Amino acid sequence: MKMIIRQLDNSYSDQLIDLILTIQQKEFNVPITIEDQPDLKMIESFYMEPGGNFWGAFIDGELVGSIALVKFDKRAGAVRKMFVKKEFRGKELNIAQELLEVLISFCRENGIDAIYLGTVNILKAAMRFYERNHFLQVEKKNLPASFPLMNADNVFYYLNINQKV
Repeated sequence: MKMIIRQLDNSYSDQLIDLILTIQQKEFNVPITIEDQPDLKMIESFYMEPGGNFWGAFIDGELVGSIALVKFDKRAGAVRKMFVKKEFRGKELNIAQELLEVLISFCRENGIDAIYLGTVNILKAAMRFYERNHFLQVEKKNLPASFPLMNADNVFYYLNINQKV
């Protein structure tokens, strides 16, 4: 199985909605709908125009993972929509790691040196993944004022991507 990561635009909205809502609703029982996430129908205007981006991981033409960056400040961005289909998770394919590395490379190339993210405390594997990648947990009150909060999120992380680990 060969994985390809490519930039996504509005033409991938339906595939993304299917991937993300299935994981949110069916796998993790997060009470969230497409109406709560209008950004998935406006990839270009919501993510790209302000200076962020959206990527997808494909195996044999199937979208199996996603990650996005919302640029919310001159030198800061928020990681969003990081999802990998259950059957494609794990170290064998390393999809989440590859997606995160593409996002970090994009940040370095575009002068973004701080990335933040919010997640939900029931997503233990996601939290371990971020911690393994040197993200530090940060209190909600210490987030930048312009950080785009999501209602469901209750755990927050920060990474200075220029810091040597």
